[in-house]
Amino acid sequence: MDLGLRGRVAFIAAGSKGLGRAIAEELAAEGVSLAVNARGADALEQTCRQIQSSTNVDVLALPGDVSVPEQVDAMVKAALARFGHIDILVTNAAGPPSGAFETLTPAMWRTAIDITLLSAVNLTRAVLPGMKERRWGRIINVTSITVKQPVHGLMLSNSLRSAVTGFARTLANEVATYGVTVNNILPGYTDTDRVRELSAAAASREGIPVEQIVARWTDEIPMGRLGQPREFAALAAFLASERASYITAGSIAVDGGWIKSLL
Repeated sequence: MDLGLRGRVAFIAAGSKGLGRAIAEELAAEGVSLAVNARGADALEQTCRQIQSSTNVDVLALPGDVSVPEQVDAMVKAALARFGHIDILVTNAAGPPSGAFETLTPAMWRTAIDITLLSAVNLTRAVLPGMKERRWGRIINVTSITVKQPVHGLMLSNSLRSAVTGFARTLANEVATYGVTVNNILPGYTDTDRVRELSAAAASREGIPVEQIVARWTDEIPMGRLGQPREFAALAAFLASERASYITAGSIAVDGGWIKSLL
């Protein structure tokens, strides 16, 4: 299937590893030029070199913290200076720490709001005017299965990724007439550093081996295994494509059937 993406430009947040990197690789394989952000400059530079070498697309590394509005503006300006426009935005950020409500301080809430919610808002604010002017755009937010089925011990993620969902659902209606789609992708238990961190935290709380935690999660997944980042990235590439021009305001899970609800 020709996704019609060759020549497009994407800005991908938190793209040096995990789901963000998988999306970057998938879009690059379709001929999309990339502006890739991450906080760790060394890992980011290595990722960008590898993607550019394997796909021969133009890749710009943008080290920075998406929780800081001034850095968001600077990174988007640098991407626009390089490419002239941004067609596809993938908002993504490191997941907030796990913990029950009474273990979370006001400072932890503030930090999580900045990283999880406001990073998506500020990135969207920076790229949306150009998308509306060109009457074409794709905004894809990486959220979590927790927005449809809360996970025990993930108070911050359950709360703030749901806020991103509300923001995106409302925005989708506001910009649909400009040819801009807004969708959320909900990763389930996927073989990433984030899931490994969560499994280690759960194992520490319960005093059991990490392998037992992962086995419990796997037993809850009808497919009987963790997902792979490339499986998640395939949906992102489709939603960014010409073929997905009538799909907006969606929250689509890539979870192997883990979510129990009908919708």
